[in-house]
Amino acid sequence: MRRFGLLFVAGALGAMDLVTLPAQSPLVTVRLVFRTGAAADPADKPGLAALTAEMIAQGGSAKRSYQERVDALFPFASEITAQVDKEMTTFSTVTHADNLEAVYQLFKEALLDPGWRAEDLSRLRDGQINALRVNIRSNNEEELGKEVLYNLIYAGHPYGRHNLGTVSGIQKITLDDLRGFYAAQYTQPGLIIGLAGGYPKGFAERVKADFAKLPAKPAGEVKLREPKHADGMQITLIEKKTRSVAISMGFPIAVKRGHPDYVALLVAQANLGQHRLSSGRLYQRMRAARGLNYGDYAYIEYFPSGMFRFEPAPNLARRQQIFQVWIRPLETPTAHFGFRLVLFELERFVKNGLTAEEFETTRSFLGKYINLLTKTKTAELGYAIDSRFYGIGEYNSYVKEGLAKLTVKQVNEAIQRHLKREDIQVVMVADKAGEWRERLLSSAPSPMKYNSPKPEDILTEDKKVQEFAVPVRAESIRIVPVDTVFE
Repeated sequence: MRRFGLLFVAGALGAMDLVTLPAQSPLVTVRLVFRTGAAADPADKPGLAALTAEMIAQGGSAKRSYQERVDALFPFASEITAQVDKEMTTFSTVTHADNLEAVYQLFKEALLDPGWRAEDLSRLRDGQINALRVNIRSNNEEELGKEVLYNLIYAGHPYGRHNLGTVSGIQKITLDDLRGFYAAQYTQPGLIIGLAGGYPKGFAERVKADFAKLPAKPAGEVKLREPKHADGMQITLIEKKTRSVAISMGFPIAVKRGHPDYVALLVAQANLGQHRLSSGRLYQRMRAARGLNYGDYAYIEYFPSGMFRFEPAPNLARRQQIFQVWIRPLETPTAHFGFRLVLFELERFVKNGLTAEEFETTRSFLGKYINLLTKTKTAELGYAIDSRFYGIGEYNSYVKEGLAKLTVKQVNEAIQRHLKREDIQVVMVADKAGEWRERLLSSAPSPMKYNSPKPEDILTEDKKVQEFAVPVRAESIRIVPVDTVFE
């Protein structure tokens, strides 16, 4: 048994594992993470992992209907939630310690004895399809662009579909498919049981004994090939009636938690575009100096639902990651200039890296910011589980120890090794995509017009930006009607 602060870990990744964070708290978090997810979906039925998880969390059990479970949980102000990513499926509940026994019985019943009712399948299948067609495709250009970017980077790869699957795949899923996926994938090996808060003595052992009823045979790890890098710049224009232009761009990187360059790239990411903060250079150059849009951020790990979150959710751990830049919507008249400005800043960032002063400022910021990620016991538990996946120690200590030993030279060398903007996938959600294609292929300037005076240094720089070359070939731009996405 190893100890990382308050974290106690038992067992190996090949067996059922237990992560506990006992605390003097009236709340208890129960969190089960199965080492399976959308990457294990059958090729002809993408969406099976997500629908299976929803049938467990949002469907009935063999003993009671979903409404009966909701009614039973209501007095305790508790619920059972599911989260599905490529390689992790997470079920969790949080309740007051006084209600733990009653809530845990309902939680255990849901996971160990699902009901597999036809009416639940119909309801949840419709909901999953609507989430793709309406919530993302119709109502959220920013999340649409980011998720299409992942699909393109991982085309032909187990990561190469949305976690919810495709409409045609979801429509094929039967109750037998759900039962089969559950039986094959929800097994003891690779299951991580997480507990945090004021649970009673002996509870952890009881939970582990309860879930020892799951099959002991391992589900088998999905084999991942290296993602194919783009051949130069590839631009996908999603044709959609919209008044602005949302842009996402990125490429795969061979860096994840535990990699020697992870902490160095964390510093680079924070300097370039820390999520939802104004300190990043993209934000400073695009919004603060020019007022182009709401925000501009960079990532070295998957970060879904960025519109609604200030910190990343845990338990989205992956064996492969990408570098991504998220440019929040630009007004159509300024979008071409804004796109050129992003490329201009990326080229300068990769070429010059961080100054010594920028490095010290960013390193100091991260040393404090990292504490926000685990500000609750539930979040701390999620990060502790992720650390088991990556084979590292407690996350905050891992990052802080890395920061203490880091130099600006190491950060700039890591940028040079991993952030090559030449081979990059770009997704733009825009109206009149044909006109956009011609605009991108043209070498004509895209001058910027302001509604208020700007400093001379900005105007001088704008003359360079407006003619900055977009290195894309005609055959590397494709137009995709929005109605075909995720179908």
